[in-house]
Amino acid sequence: MTDPPLRVGVLSFHDSKESKAICNAIEALGHEPVWLREKNVLVRFTDEEFSLEPDADVVINRLLLSTTKQPVEAVGFANAIAHFRPIVNHPDAAALASHKIAAAAALVAEGVPVPKTALALGSEPLSRVRPEFGAEHVYKTIVGTHGGGAWKVRRTDLLTGTVGTRRAFLQELVATAGERPRDLRVYVVDDCVVGAMIRYAADDDWRTNVARGGSVEDVTGSLPATVESIAKRATAAVGLDCAGVDLIEGEDGWVVLEVNPTAGFRGLYRATGRSPAPDIAALAIERAGGTVATDRVTTLRKTLDDSVPSCVPKLEPSAESDAPTVGLTERVVVSGTTDTRAVIGRADTGRSQTRIDLQLAAAIGAGPIQVGDPAASRDETQGHQPVVDVVVGIAGTERTVDAMVEDRSASAYPLLLGRDVLGEFRIDVGRRYDERGDDPFEE
Repeated sequence: MTDPPLRVGVLSFHDSKESKAICNAIEALGHEPVWLREKNVLVRFTDEEFSLEPDADVVINRLLLSTTKQPVEAVGFANAIAHFRPIVNHPDAAALASHKIAAAAALVAEGVPVPKTALALGSEPLSRVRPEFGAEHVYKTIVGTHGGGAWKVRRTDLLTGTVGTRRAFLQELVATAGERPRDLRVYVVDDCVVGAMIRYAADDDWRTNVARGGSVEDVTGSLPATVESIAKRATAAVGLDCAGVDLIEGEDGWVVLEVNPTAGFRGLYRATGRSPAPDIAALAIERAGGTVATDRVTTLRKTLDDSVPSCVPKLEPSAESDAPTVGLTERVVVSGTTDTRAVIGRADTGRSQTRIDLQLAAAIGAGPIQVGDPAASRDETQGHQPVVDVVVGIAGTERTVDAMVEDRSASAYPLLLGRDVLGEFRIDVGRRYDERGDDPFEE
């Protein structure tokens, strides 16, 4: 007798290709995917009863805490579900992994090697500990994604304990053999390695993230046993069921850089021809008491179906978008490693990348300057463009972006906001901050 299909929820408030691929893998395994989105999900409590709409027998947690506006709310919501439904990647473990210092503590406690790391909450201890980190080291925000909020700095560079409103920490710069910086991504699901790849940094960058133009190489079949063991132990140390574990090899061996609870896997698939989506789906199905044919998972692993899934919620269109509105010009708080300034920025949705004035970038310590790849932004001018990481705060949100550096001294606006900042906003072109009589520059 065939078991009835299970309803497998994918808790994901973002429209990522990975969430789509997991939904499609659930359906391909003969079960019913349920995409739990902001506009269709409802939890209710009556006396001692709990109900989830749309309901699911098990839930896969794909909430992106590193980019969520209110991560505590997101973790709390996922925890409410976790009290009553099995959940893959418990929200507490995902929150722990997303906080790099808390994750490092969990790794060290379990004997997993990490680079030398120090978090100083004040300027005095920060200055005192910096000489221990060599002439060059890494300065990171505690929460970040796609390499955002990470700078390679020199000992002589001025630093503070925060970048904007985010705390930041020091980490040893682990040098790798060869001309191009590289690291290793190992994707672990249910204590098994689905795939592994070496990630090489793009030209003129030191970060290896695929989202930043890095290249990849399949090493699944040649992964050393010691590295596989470290990746599995790291995943277990922070309590995750599935994770992308980033490692780097230095003079003293392999160390873990990050354990990512919602790691993307398009780069992994490009390198290895393996998608973790069916493995994640199978784990959830089995956790809810269902069965999955191993050979079917193996077959599905060879494809990455990130097309729009059949379970996309059918919602009545709202009369007005829920997206927050900003004007053509807005007050923007922009932060680098040494300072924060409030300026007036102008919206330009025709640009994919935000642009920052050279003098403003220098004033806030936005650097070091990297050289961007023009292929990443087809709408930009030809030739390599200098870029810097900056933290941009607008309308109550904050995100780290690669801003292109240019001389804007002749412009009234030192910051030109591109789609990397404005993607989730509605633009009211008739509204202008600089027509309200406010001072455009504030210290």
